[in-house]
Amino acid sequence: MKKVLKLIPGTLLALVIAAAAKGLETLESKAGLHFIGASVIALFIGMLVNAFYKPNATTQPGIKFTSKKILKFAIILLGASLNIRTVLTVGKFSLTVMVFTLATCFGLGALIGKALGLNWKTASLINAGTGICGGSAIAAIAPVIEADDMDIAYGLSATFLFDMAMIVLFPILGRALGLSDAAFGLWAGTAVNDTSSVVAAGYAFSEAAGDFATMVKLTRTLAIIPAVLVFSAVNMHIERKQESGAAGAKVKIAKIFPWFILGFLAMSGLTSLGLIPAGFAAFLKNASKFLMVAALAAIGLNTDFKALCRSGAKPMLHGFIVSLLVVLVAIAVEYVIGVAPHGTL
Repeated sequence: MKKVLKLIPGTLLALVIAAAAKGLETLESKAGLHFIGASVIALFIGMLVNAFYKPNATTQPGIKFTSKKILKFAIILLGASLNIRTVLTVGKFSLTVMVFTLATCFGLGALIGKALGLNWKTASLINAGTGICGGSAIAAIAPVIEADDMDIAYGLSATFLFDMAMIVLFPILGRALGLSDAAFGLWAGTAVNDTSSVVAAGYAFSEAAGDFATMVKLTRTLAIIPAVLVFSAVNMHIERKQESGAAGAKVKIAKIFPWFILGFLAMSGLTSLGLIPAGFAAFLKNASKFLMVAALAAIGLNTDFKALCRSGAKPMLHGFIVSLLVVLVAIAVEYVIGVAPHGTL
């Protein structure tokens, strides 16, 4: 019970910001504007609050819980509004684009990191964060390559800073290119890094685009598992070559597997079988969207923008170049396979 009570202050703060963000989004819509959605507004309000009020022992547990657990729960609820056939179709197209974006991240990314003089661990974390799913991929891979705190900080900062820009710029670029909801969702889902940022960018474009982007991102997240196994083998090989004798961290699939994806698929399956009434599914989707906004608010509350900007220049440059290449490769592949600009999935 004590653990639950500790979560209340921070969670409540995130929910209040989410409610304010939804209100501002409504005012924006009434004014005929569609610049940024509630998720982006919540993120920036959270960052603004962080500039004057840092999370403390009272609010930190709830803020962390909201940014991690509630975001995953919101994605599970989203599955109730999506047909399993749609999910599998979107997954098929996203895999096609992912082959090229992952090759860009881990192939060209490694060469760029070497050219900039970065150590392989820092470069690998940035590449993984950009290619797979931001902080989650970095957190999963860091232990198996025995990265130090500075490597992790550089990786997180490089991917997160680019995401901040993409949350605002992606919807604008998508409209400028005349992309359909499906084309934009596929682009955002494969090119924006962190799950929360994909959610923010997708729903800022449209509700349908947000749904597509989230489904694509879930497919992409599964790449964590082979990536961790590969990096574990690479690190072991390097250690043996250096005759360090270190055993390295053991890889536990159960620990790195993104279990919430199974929850999402289960909810989608129940809807497809007609076991979740349409009215209740609509309610769950609205609840899911609000909880996603709250999660973005919590991420903003936990983000020290000044500290991010103080990170090293070379890792930031590496992250920018790799992220930009992924953005360009993803949209180029979409045009080649006929999804962009007006295609459907």
